[in-house]
Amino acid sequence: QVQLVESGGGSVQAGESLRLSCKASRSIYTKCMGWFRQDQGKEREWVASIRSGGGSEEYADSVKGRFTISQDSAEQAMYLEMNNLKVEDTAVYYCAAQSPYRLRCSGLKHEYDAWGQGTQVTVSA
Repeated sequence: QVQLVESGGGSVQAGESLRLSCKASRSIYTKCMGWFRQDQGKEREWVASIRSGGGSEEYADSVKGRFTISQDSAEQAMYLEMNNLKVEDTAVYYCAAQSPYRLRCSGLKHEYDAWGQGTQVTVSA
């Protein structure tokens, strides 16, 4: 399976910003890439996704207007710019990728085929 590695997490105060990065171990082909997050004791939830072919981006309502997803296909990298962070954004953030054989860009975690190890984001009031 493709190895994905996240970086950029850390501890910040509410209202501050962080930029997360996701890098593939090698050149890969994907249908869609996305960011998910999981806080302690909660189910992993979809945050944002982007079509690998250069299409539209989608966001969960909870982060819309604050987070921006982007990608650099040449570098096999994906980014999540997180602005105006809130305490409820605290979670482990995971990078995920879909096989190019998937028929749709999805926000469902079981439709993603490769995952990173996660990076912790902690937001304090």
